[in-house]
Amino acid sequence: MLLSHLHGDHFGGVPFLVLDGQFSRRTQPLLVAGPPGVRARVEAAMEILFPGSSSVARRFPTEFRELEERAPTPVGPASVTAFPVEHASGAPAYALRVEYAGRTVVYSGDTEWTETLVEATRGADLFVCEAYFFDRAIRYHLDYRTLQANRARLACGRIVLTHMSGDMLRRVAEVDLDYAEDGRVIAL
Repeated sequence: MLLSHLHGDHFGGVPFLVLDGQFSRRTQPLLVAGPPGVRARVEAAMEILFPGSSSVARRFPTEFRELEERAPTPVGPASVTAFPVEHASGAPAYALRVEYAGRTVVYSGDTEWTETLVEATRGADLFVCEAYFFDRAIRYHLDYRTLQANRARLACGRIVLTHMSGDMLRRVAEVDLDYAEDGRVIAL
């Protein structure tokens, strides 16, 4: 499992996944990779939600791996490179470049526009990118108009928009990029 940053809407399901693994008799190891402090933040959330749960012996090994900026890190069969982005979350926030089986997918996480996105997406097959608002720039989030203004600089194959607010969802008919929808499958 890869975490771009440590806000609840991006990692808050991990305690439930661990608990479900325990109740469903999971035996396969669980690897959670994310920014520095990922283990402490997940375990603190587990203790708030389910006191005592972070120290219970599990039927499956659970490993936490901290990603380092611009350092390819093995995560299972993939190689993951974390690129710093602009989003305050109490720990570094990253765009994640995942290389596996000859394909490359980049996920922006939450971020305002940063030149790091140009570097992270270079040569990628797919860029899954936040577009929180259509044309309203707010700190720490990317809007569609800013993304479009920089599209030619992103040397990637395909862009799929995600993490859209109500404003953006009301205007998806105006966009000329793909966007995520529940149940959608994207083939590379």
